Amino acid sequence: MTKTHPYTSRVVWTGNRGQGTASYRSYDRNWSVMVPGKPEIPCSNDPLMGGDPALMNPEDLLLSALSACHMLWYLHLASVAGITVTAYEDAPEGIGETAPDGAGRFLSARLRPMITVLPGTDLDRAEAIHQEVHRYCFIARSVAFPVTIEPCFIIA
Repeated sequence: MTKTHPYTSRVVWTGNRGQGTASYRSYDRNWSVMVPGKPEIPCSNDPLMGGDPALMNPEDLLLSALSACHMLWYLHLASVAGITVTAYEDAPEGIGETAPDGAGRFLSARLRPMITVLPGTDLDRAEAIHQEVHRYCFIARSVAFPVTIEPCFIIA
């Protein structure tokens, strides 16, 4: 039997300069993510759409969530497989498109984790675990675009 897991968040627009949305240029695209008991995350829109480039935007958050979910499941599955990971870093890339009418979407994402493992690690097994992650990761199982993984292993 499957279990459901509730998640909650508050997203609050903080970009009212006093006139609300009276015109397209009368408001900022800033907002905050608030989850009970956790630090507030100030965010904005993508800079291509008038957002603040110094703040996280929805696309940043989605790509980061995808990478983090993959990493956490990878670490778990590696541990179960007897593979010791001593460091893990990813530099994910997403490709988006915007239609002439402004509608956007992700076309794909590429995860490029650099994983440090101990000498003697079975690298074929370590690499194969990446394909198993997609069976478990909430985010990867929920997105409507292909996600590829290009791992690099460092033995140290």
